[in-house]
Amino acid sequence: MSRPATAGGCALGFAIGWNIGSVGAVADTIDDDYGVSLATAGLFTTALFVSHTLLQIPAGRSVDRLGARRIGLVALAVLAAANGLALLAPEPALVIALRALAGIGTALGFVAGSDYVRAQGGSSLAQGLYGGFALGSGGFALALVPQLEHWVGWRAPFWSGLALAGAAAITLAAGPEDGPRGMQRLASRAAPHVIDLLRDTRLLRLGVIYMTSFGLAVVLGNWVVPLLTRAGGYSTGLAGGIGALVLAAGVVSRPLGGWIGREHPHRVPAVLAWSCLACAGGAALLGLAGPPALSAVGALVVGFASGIPFALSFGAAARVRPDAPAAAVGVVNMAANLLVVALTPLLGLAFSLPGDGRVGFLAAAALPLVALAFVGAARIEPAREAARS
Repeated sequence: MSRPATAGGCALGFAIGWNIGSVGAVADTIDDDYGVSLATAGLFTTALFVSHTLLQIPAGRSVDRLGARRIGLVALAVLAAANGLALLAPEPALVIALRALAGIGTALGFVAGSDYVRAQGGSSLAQGLYGGFALGSGGFALALVPQLEHWVGWRAPFWSGLALAGAAAITLAAGPEDGPRGMQRLASRAAPHVIDLLRDTRLLRLGVIYMTSFGLAVVLGNWVVPLLTRAGGYSTGLAGGIGALVLAAGVVSRPLGGWIGREHPHRVPAVLAWSCLACAGGAALLGLAGPPALSAVGALVVGFASGIPFALSFGAAARVRPDAPAAAVGVVNMAANLLVVALTPLLGLAFSLPGDGRVGFLAAAALPLVALAFVGAARIEPAREAARS
């Protein structure tokens, strides 16, 4: 895989992930800026994930037909428009609508970035590297957006999102174009029906694994700063720094998961099982909102463990449905985003209960244990992986 292709895919992923975490980074001050409750502020993230979730399969089908680079550039244009218009005024209705628009961009871009890496010859290790940038950038947003807020106020998530969309578009445009032969072949092939994809139990099993890793990490990442400031009494800067680990630690573990799939495929089920257990334990530690060192360990464990399944789940999805690899990835990713859509507002409501959010975090910690029954679904096939490497 060429360096321009790697840079283009990772830049696209970084811009996507930043938009996922940027608003949650300042959720605790949004209620003042916009004059809404904290639970209502959670709708800013929910709005993005509703459209992001609904468009996963259509995004994958578009990528399969038109090419990943083209769709990636469209996605960045949508994100630039959504962030630019959100700068106009701190109006809740306006921002909710524009966050839904941003969700269209993240849906198109996330699937496109993953398929761009795959189509340009990237192995599962390269897929994991893409995942590290795509999901880890949300963690950096948790740490950096609160600092930017001191300079530009409530516009911090949107100025930064706009700038990154522009930078990513330049980088992706400099990368290799979509392969015309592959696109002609895909265009002439009858695309599988959406119902067929949704009924594929292999994809659904992979979706459960990814749901309880990435999905949970995103939900916890969006509420970890309010949890630590309210229940733990942390400063906003300290809470943001610790909370950043929930997503940023995956920068290391997502490529690691891909490397394990390539070099030690027989160990994949055991590694996934341990990652589920570690994710549950880390979420429970984080939910205690105890001393900063303990919370940092919890956030680091959640971030690291939740990143392991990324390349394994996406790589397996593309292999089991070679007739529609990007759409298959969309199905798996849709499962995770359904969890985000459902759990994000519920966790926000948990802040109205005794414990300032602790109850919600501790309950969510049980979710990774559900995936233990499905860890065999992401086994890597050595022959195919070696061929792609």
